[in-house]
Amino acid sequence: METMKITLLIIALILASVAMFIGYNGGFKKINCRVEVQGGETLVFKEMTGDYAKSKKLSDDVYYTLLNDYEIETFKGFGIYYDNPKKVKKTQLRSEIGCIVEKKDSSKATQIHGELKIKEFPKKSYIVTEFPIKGKLAVIFGILKVYPAMDKFVKENGYAAKGAVMEIYDVPNKTILYRKEIIAIQP
Repeated sequence: METMKITLLIIALILASVAMFIGYNGGFKKINCRVEVQGGETLVFKEMTGDYAKSKKLSDDVYYTLLNDYEIETFKGFGIYYDNPKKVKKTQLRSEIGCIVEKKDSSKATQIHGELKIKEFPKKSYIVTEFPIKGKLAVIFGILKVYPAMDKFVKENGYAAKGAVMEIYDVPNKTILYRKEIIAIQP
């Protein structure tokens, strides 16, 4: 009987620890999508075709190139993901991965050349939501929570399911901002 109590206590502690871990990383966070006008940022990026899981390395490459070659320090990374990995082969997934240049450094950004590309992200209405970055697994928990919530919002509001998604990794504010293109369903 004593062994049974100890076993149940250990199981309860393990379950509580798992629940706390999931909760800390945003696993129980309610995702609220909304439509907002956003954009207008200066983006410096590289294009990538292939597995989205490789975007972290490419983002770091862009960050360090900006910092070391152009003396531009950035505080927000981003990825624009054009294809749904459930419908497109990993080797054919298209994305743009890079950093957002602060307004104060926008004049330095005009000197950028080589493999890095630069553009202004269009200011318009997007479906948006946020997810906290509290740990290394935030990106995974965000994907598991945010994308289904955005898909539901799209269906409930009569938008087309296609369209790129932008993830902005706001390091100072410890948040991932998600933006999805709004595409009306054609009659």
